[in-house]
Amino acid sequence: MDRQQDREIEQWLEDLSAADEDRRMTAKQLQIVQSAVDIFSEKGYAAASTSEIAQRAGVAEGTIFRHYRTKKELLLSIVSPLMSRLVAPFIIRNFDAVLKTQYETFEEFLRAVIENRLSFAHSHMKVIKILIQEIPFQPDLRKAFLEQVGAPLGVRLREIMLYYQEKGQLRPDLAPETAIRFMASSILGLFAEKFLLFPGRPWDEQAAADEVVRLILNGMGVPSGSPKQ
Repeated sequence: MDRQQDREIEQWLEDLSAADEDRRMTAKQLQIVQSAVDIFSEKGYAAASTSEIAQRAGVAEGTIFRHYRTKKELLLSIVSPLMSRLVAPFIIRNFDAVLKTQYETFEEFLRAVIENRLSFAHSHMKVIKILIQEIPFQPDLRKAFLEQVGAPLGVRLREIMLYYQEKGQLRPDLAPETAIRFMASSILGLFAEKFLLFPGRPWDEQAAADEVVRLILNGMGVPSGSPKQ
């Protein structure tokens, strides 16, 4: 899996470098950024050092500072453009098929969302870990993520919540934004357990997904026997 993730990151970096002549990376920059992705995802931004990044990249520490004035600038050079040029479009494009499919029931939609996002997380965990670790502490990243990922997904998810409310499958008293927040936090909790909190613990992925689906349906769904609105 690590080798697969490394190939994905390498491809993202090549795409990023090629996308804009003004931002084209040298071979050394690519080495530095690849090493920074590895170390930031392993240790977090605060615990990572530029000397360790330089050592893993096979360059002198001074080489990093010729390209990036500070460690934070190095972090932003990775996450901000990856999010705006590659991560955000990729997340939305990869997720688009699920969001555009009209599932008969809200439960079918939930299961499709969880399966799709678990598959994405398995393949791209290094960059996802950096985003999860740093977004709460980096206002610029948080703002970019909300604008480039949260806003377009929020619009579509709101439409979906209203659709299932009209079908009588979601509680009519729930604001769509509340439904989205509850659903998202439940699914993100599942991912946090698997990939961040207890990554080495034996895990029955299907049973865990079923439990989250039951939790969301119990909290948001219309109880059996309730009249449709």
